[in-house]
Amino acid sequence: MLTTLPPSPANSGAAAAAKPFAVADIAAPVGLHFLATPGVRTLLTPGVLAVQGALADAYAQRRFLCVLGDAGVGKTFAVRTVACRIGAAVLLDLRAQPAPADLRAGLHGALQLTGAPPADPGAADTLIRSALAAAPRIVVVNDADRISASCFEYLRFLHDDTPDGLCMVLIAGQRGERALRSQRMLTTRTAGWLEVSPLTRDQIPQAVPALHPLWQTVSPGHLQALDARFAGGSLRRWVLLTHHAQRALAATGDGELDLRLLQTVVNRIDTPGRRP
Repeated sequence: MLTTLPPSPANSGAAAAAKPFAVADIAAPVGLHFLATPGVRTLLTPGVLAVQGALADAYAQRRFLCVLGDAGVGKTFAVRTVACRIGAAVLLDLRAQPAPADLRAGLHGALQLTGAPPADPGAADTLIRSALAAAPRIVVVNDADRISASCFEYLRFLHDDTPDGLCMVLIAGQRGERALRSQRMLTTRTAGWLEVSPLTRDQIPQAVPALHPLWQTVSPGHLQALDARFAGGSLRRWVLLTHHAQRALAATGDGELDLRLLQTVVNRIDTPGRRP
């Protein structure tokens, strides 16, 4: 059973004042929006607000936070955006099936340590541990359910060896919960487990026009029909549709979207079984 944590006391006022689907006052870091689509806004979705509260709590405690959800719901975007806003975010992009050596190399680069990563694991760890201890950090690991037991042990080592602990966020797909739950070291080191859900049908007319001005001329009913046909509550799918709709408008010279054009775009890009 997954639980969504309430905002921590230090952030409860700000979280309570924030309205779902309001545009964030500070945009997400460059490159976080899918396809870097022009005009896409950073929204305070329910997922972003939940991550904001849960991550503030884990950061204050210097513990792990596990964030799960289906592909495209915005969990990685929310975690990375909030982590960067809190500060000192260490974002790891690892290859498939990484080994501890890949974690060392990833941390060396993300921490912006001088020179190439040392070949000797002990020397590499000395540099990494020193940097992690120098200031509070948030280490973000995507696709955490795919890393090996030895990698989890290495993360445990870094957490336990850092004075006052170390905040780490493990992001995994919905099916990755079992893999994370099987790691006994997380039992006593995790501040919470958070599920990020797709947008609901009723949320679509609020969220999509706020996501990009392109959709402000499309009726709520048509937006809901598009979501049912194509996006399924996935913000990533809506950004993909926005990207291709912009290209179609540029090609045709039309000023705004109509149903015929949208149908053409969806038919062209909706390939069953290959959804990003």
